[in-house]
Amino acid sequence: MAAERLAVTVRGTVQGVGFRPFVFRLATRHSLAGWVRNSTGPVEIEVEGDPAGLRRFLAQLTAEAPPLAAIEEVRTAAVPARGERGFLIERSRPEPGDFQPVAPDAATCDDCVRELFDPGDRRFRYPFVNCTNCGPRFTIIESLPYDRPATTMRGFRMCEACQREYDDPLDRRFHAQPNACWDCGPRLSAPLETAVAALRAGLVVAVKGLGGYQLACDARDEDAVARLRRRKRRPAKPFAVLVADPSPYCEAPAEELALLRGPARPIVLLRSRGGLAPSLAPGLLELGVMLPATPLHHLLLRDFGGPLVMTSGNLSEEPICRDDGEAGERLAGVADVFLGHDRPIAARYDDSVVRWAAGAARVVRRARGLAPAPLELPPGPPAVATGAHLKAAFTVARDGHAFVGPHVGDLDELLTVQSYGESLARCERMFHVEPSVVACDLHPDYASTRAAEALGDPVRVQHHHAHVASVMAEHGLAGPVCGVALDGVGLGPDGTVWGGEVLVCDRRGYERVAHLAPVPLPGGDRCAREGWRMAAAYGLEEPPEGVDPGRYAAVLRLARSGRAPVTTSAGRLFDAVASALGVCHVSTYEGEAAARLEAVAEPGPAPPIDVELEDSGLLFAELVARRRAGEPAARLAAVFHASLAAAVVRACRRTGLGVVALSGGCFQNRLLLETCFTGLRAAGLEPYANERVPANDGGLSLGQVLVATCGG
Repeated sequence: MAAERLAVTVRGTVQGVGFRPFVFRLATRHSLAGWVRNSTGPVEIEVEGDPAGLRRFLAQLTAEAPPLAAIEEVRTAAVPARGERGFLIERSRPEPGDFQPVAPDAATCDDCVRELFDPGDRRFRYPFVNCTNCGPRFTIIESLPYDRPATTMRGFRMCEACQREYDDPLDRRFHAQPNACWDCGPRLSAPLETAVAALRAGLVVAVKGLGGYQLACDARDEDAVARLRRRKRRPAKPFAVLVADPSPYCEAPAEELALLRGPARPIVLLRSRGGLAPSLAPGLLELGVMLPATPLHHLLLRDFGGPLVMTSGNLSEEPICRDDGEAGERLAGVADVFLGHDRPIAARYDDSVVRWAAGAARVVRRARGLAPAPLELPPGPPAVATGAHLKAAFTVARDGHAFVGPHVGDLDELLTVQSYGESLARCERMFHVEPSVVACDLHPDYASTRAAEALGDPVRVQHHHAHVASVMAEHGLAGPVCGVALDGVGLGPDGTVWGGEVLVCDRRGYERVAHLAPVPLPGGDRCAREGWRMAAAYGLEEPPEGVDPGRYAAVLRLARSGRAPVTTSAGRLFDAVASALGVCHVSTYEGEAAARLEAVAEPGPAPPIDVELEDSGLLFAELVARRRAGEPAARLAAVFHASLAAAVVRACRRTGLGVVALSGGCFQNRLLLETCFTGLRAAGLEPYANERVPANDGGLSLGQVLVATCGG
């Protein structure tokens, strides 16, 4: 039978994942001739041979793709046969204006871990071992296509042994751009033994990871953890823990274990069993746990022999330190010992955070291992959306792809604003996005709004519409949907602070159909930290135990004066209830009161108080009355969650819509989310919530870009 030839283009995340060597091996297996090459757009293939072999090649191209590849589209076209022999991997060919999705960094694979601890292997204990199935990607790429000269590895010339691996299509390091070894690759700045000895002495060690510095100490040593808290100015916000095995310290069902062990290696929130320093996650039932994601972390953990606190290398509210000079300056008063290395970092990259809730993995913070993997959007013009002020993350979009950038943080500090701008500019360059549409929040004073204004005349998307739209974007919902957005703060078009909203939404617009009762914000933004102020706003006559009576009386007068701004915020309702029940009066980090209220809630079903969303004041009053009558705070915390969820379900049923989209930071509360899902399904409704982007403001830009590019 005469040979046939096909031109094949493969779009998706197919660079930096071993795709070209995979194609080479597949073509060789089926005795096919031709070539494969990268471009700044798709991977391009021409393949020639027996028609049956071509059919098998195409079937296996998607079925057996490398583990880090994400194929979105394969196109084929017949072209004239050339009578070639052999299959080649050609040099990359950039195409002006085209782009290629970039693979996130991936955790060290099992093969590389075996080499790392094999005394007979030439990479034994080499802290930067990697291959095409694992290792740095996004954090070393400076431009596309993804070839070594376009990465921060360009300064490390491969030795003969590494070059042979790199050039061998049958080797798993074929075209592994970060390929290196002891003879030719990056080196640590200090002996590993020095860092391990410091950790054993209860000291704090700054460790240079994939996307910046992390701060480590002994997770079993309460004095060491307390020292790190003082120096980092982080009195209560939970610390994550790096472990070899989570089972001694946490409950880890199969779903959570799969998340922990996946290539992203995020921090996963697990129910704690104790056995570690009490102040790791004060007042909470869950602990953030991660497994080692890099060879250096494997070595550090193995040599130390126990669990380690591993938290962002920064002072609270600042961006993570990226290079040695920056770390030496900003972490000088925090770390006792520095463990750096000489491989430059192209992009700051914090650890991702994920929790399992309502039957799915749900991202809390999207960064290492997850960003900037693309999400699908309806086709639209090139666009940039800048997110909000808290948990800032932008989205750049083109050709039906949305690239949600890595978590940056709250835009309160100049350093964070600068980091945000650098990260946005980098992703615009990397994905060749010159936006014809720019989107931002309604709030005129956000740094993210100013960033949007610097790019053009932005489409200003209402905060809670954007939250709901982020769920619509993730799940491909055209609408209309019943959207429920519960969070701390978002400017409404009426100039008041919204945050407890039921909206009828599509991609273009929304109608507000229900909301929590409007209450004053006595003290404005201070209410987000001093939750006892919200107890006064909701009408609690006597100060909660531990709150200064004089200050409380003054705030109560302000709340009743009519001079305070007004809010319908669900986050502030959580604050009020937490204070009234004696759970938390002052939050030291965003959402602390709500997290503690969830943690203290009595497990099991709780009978809800029968109120509507608009009657949230009555709900608060009933909880206070029952607490005064002696009912335990734990039971009332459970009743509060059940009552709020029941009110949400009733409001959704009244819209007459069958699809419900839940978003906003309050839905990171597992108890609230799962109770809402159960109630909505029992009512015959179909609930959706964020999964791949956070329900908090870290996912807001995805919703903004959907609304703005669909005529918003």
